[in-house]
Amino acid sequence: MQPPAPAITVQQITTDNAVFYDEYPAIVRALNEVELRPQVNGYVTGVYFTEGDKVRKGQKLYSIDQQTYEATYQQAQANLAVQEANLVKAQKDVDRYRELSKADAIAKQQVDNAEAAYEAALKQVEAAKATVRSVQTNVRYTTISAPFDGTIGISLVRLGAAVSAGQTVLNTISSDNPIAADITVDQKEIFRFTQLQAAGQKAKNDTTFTLAFGNDIYAHPGKITVIDRAVDAQTGTMKMRLTFPNPENALRSGMSARLRVLNNASQKAVLVPFKAVTEQLGEFFVYVIEKDTASQRKVVLGQQIGKNVIIRDGLKEGENIAVEGVQNLREGVAVTVAKPGAAPGATNAAGAKPAGK
Repeated sequence: MQPPAPAITVQQITTDNAVFYDEYPAIVRALNEVELRPQVNGYVTGVYFTEGDKVRKGQKLYSIDQQTYEATYQQAQANLAVQEANLVKAQKDVDRYRELSKADAIAKQQVDNAEAAYEAALKQVEAAKATVRSVQTNVRYTTISAPFDGTIGISLVRLGAAVSAGQTVLNTISSDNPIAADITVDQKEIFRFTQLQAAGQKAKNDTTFTLAFGNDIYAHPGKITVIDRAVDAQTGTMKMRLTFPNPENALRSGMSARLRVLNNASQKAVLVPFKAVTEQLGEFFVYVIEKDTASQRKVVLGQQIGKNVIIRDGLKEGENIAVEGVQNLREGVAVTVAKPGAAPGATNAAGAKPAGK
């Protein structure tokens, strides 16, 4: 006895304008982010902020013990005063010797020595002033201020902690509004993104680019602000940066997201239920039904849209494909087409169970 023909449900291929989103892995990054490091050695004597708060440019954040630097500064000022006094004396000497030289009342060598002493005094004053500026800079470095407006993180040091110049990380500040999302695209898509960037600069309310976190869609759309200067020769990809408004501070630097790029297809696309597609060794197939016979056909998949998927190549409008009972089919097998809404594979026309049931 021949096994009964498997019962299936078929669907006729139609085409429609496909509106969907291309998705790209994205990393959220701050436009400005800096690690705070001390420029002098010492002990932390003050912390003047609340962790996680917004800070303003120039706001005082940390102080480092400045007693040693203040003493050095005072010493440098005292040395400057001494050198300035020496300069005044040298100035008077050279003026006096010049007058005496006019009357030939002094040896030329003494005049030359006075001139040289005056020039040396000038240089010593300049050196003393440079020392004062250098020490004064160290005194200023004992107070660490915010370099820009942003949000400050959790402090990595506490009161009394010893810190080393240029090595110890005190904290990190990052800007948060606007905020960036970085993606990497294939070089084949550069022209498309360049056009999208130009179009977005002209449009006021462009919703082409949105961010997704799981099933949640971020409310504020973004726009392309930077396309990298060159393609990576090893990977054939290019980096791009988009910026998004972040008024609620919902986006944080370092978050992983999916960038959704609205794709309005200009031509009609073939859409089929994803469950109608089978995969074999990395290739995709559907069963086309002609004269109650199943024929396996290779297809090229496009973007998945909900429960459907775009077929880029392999199917034509008007053809019938199996959408239910696909697991019971093989090349060239005769089938029984079930009525829409009937459970495929339940019974065949003669009332018998299909094979394997």
